[in-house]
Amino acid sequence: MSPVTDHTLAFLFPGQGSQSVGMLAALAEAFPIIASTFATASEVLGYDLWALARSGPEEQLNLTSQTQPAMLAAGVAAWRVWCQQTGVRPGWLAGHSLGEYTALVCSEALRFEDAVALVARRGSLMQEAVEPGQGAMAALLNLSDAEVMAVCEEASAAGETVVAANFNAPGQVVVAGHQAAVVRAIELAKSRGARRAVMLPVSVPSHSPLMQPAAEKLRDYLAACGLQPGYAPVVHNVDAAVHADAAGIRLALEQQLYGSVRWVEVIRHIESQGVTRYVECGPGKVLAGLNKRIVPEARTETLSDPDSLNKALELAS
Repeated sequence: MSPVTDHTLAFLFPGQGSQSVGMLAALAEAFPIIASTFATASEVLGYDLWALARSGPEEQLNLTSQTQPAMLAAGVAAWRVWCQQTGVRPGWLAGHSLGEYTALVCSEALRFEDAVALVARRGSLMQEAVEPGQGAMAALLNLSDAEVMAVCEEASAAGETVVAANFNAPGQVVVAGHQAAVVRAIELAKSRGARRAVMLPVSVPSHSPLMQPAAEKLRDYLAACGLQPGYAPVVHNVDAAVHADAAGIRLALEQQLYGSVRWVEVIRHIESQGVTRYVECGPGKVLAGLNKRIVPEARTETLSDPDSLNKALELAS
C-alpha cells in the first residue's frame, strides 16, 4: 500500500520536558519497532538508551545531553508505529524546540542516526554554555506577549538578560536568561497581574542569548549533517516558516538554540493551510494541551500508548 498524504492532518513532536521513566513501555510491548529504534540510537551513542528510558534513573534521563536523544528516539519510534499501522501520512509536521529535529527525521529530511548524534552534541553544548546556577527559565501565565516583553526589558539590567523564550500559547510564555534577571522578571510579572509566575526546574536557559556560544559550536556539526528536501513541509520554530533547502534548515536550527520558540505562530501557520486535525507523536500531552488554547476547534490526539494510537488512527480513517 503506497502512502497517501492527508493535507488536513499535521503531526507535532514534543521536546525536552515530556520525558518520563517508562515512557512508551505499553507501546513497546505491542510493537517491537519501539525497542529496535532505541537500539539504533544506542549504537550511535555507545550506551543503552532504551534501558535508560525504561528504567532510569530519572536524574540521568533528565540530563540534557541524554534527554534530547531519548526524546528524539521516542518520537521517531512512535512515528514508525504509525507508519506500520496506516498508509496515511500527515501533510504538515512541526516539533517544539528539540522536537523540530524529530519532525525533520520523520519528514525524511534528516537521517535518524545523524540526528541522534546531533542532538546528543546539542545537549552537551547547551550544558557547557552556562555555569550551573547562572541561568534559569520561568513560566509566566495570564500576561499578553507585549506585557511579557516589557517585563523582560525592565528586568534586564547590569549585563543580566532575560527574554521571552517560548511563546507556547496565548497567555502562556516562558522566559529565560540569567538567573537574577529571571527572578526580577517573576516579581515584575506578579506585580502586573500574572496568574502564575514560577521558576522551572531547569538550569539551561534555552532559547535565550546565553545559548549563542553553543549555537556557534553547533554550526559545525550541522554543516556535517546531510539534509535533503523532506516528503512534507516542517514549520520551524524560530520564524514559523518552511525551509526546503539544506542551508535554510541549518540556519533555522542554529538560530533556534538562542531564538524564541514561536509556537503559537507555528500552529496558526499550519492551521492556515487547511489543517483541522493534529497528532502529538511521542511521550506526554503538552502540545495537545497547548492546541486547546491555540486552535480549540481542531481535533488533537496523542500517540504514546496503544489506546491513544487507536484514537489517533481514527483521524486517518
